[in-house]
Amino acid sequence: MSEQSLPDDDRPEYADALPEYAERVLEVAELIPPGRVMTYGDVAEWLEAGGPRQVGRVMALYGGVAPWWRVVRADGVLLPGHELQALGHYRAEGTPLKEASRAAEGHLPRLDMKRARWDGGERAEGHT
Repeated sequence: MSEQSLPDDDRPEYADALPEYAERVLEVAELIPPGRVMTYGDVAEWLEAGGPRQVGRVMALYGGVAPWWRVVRADGVLLPGHELQALGHYRAEGTPLKEASRAAEGHLPRLDMKRARWDGGERAEGHT
């Protein structure tokens, strides 16, 4: 069981203190506009630190406090185990999707990465 799933009374005292890299990853997730996404690798590149696996680990451990559905796999496949929740967010935000083919497992759409991917071109002011 991760710390994130523990009730507040059962969390260690230091649970509110995020590692600096995690804070930076979550800040980038917050910058992604509604209806757009960045890949794990995009976030690492934006930060000029770590890589896709490190970003994925941060999102797995701490992503619940940020718009986690906007940080995605490069192939556009919805996050396993959270597909329906993510799909609800994508539809509410108007995120471009590719409808699933009949052969697709679970008949779930994928993200249309060509249209949904945010390159950070409209970089937020104050980002260093």
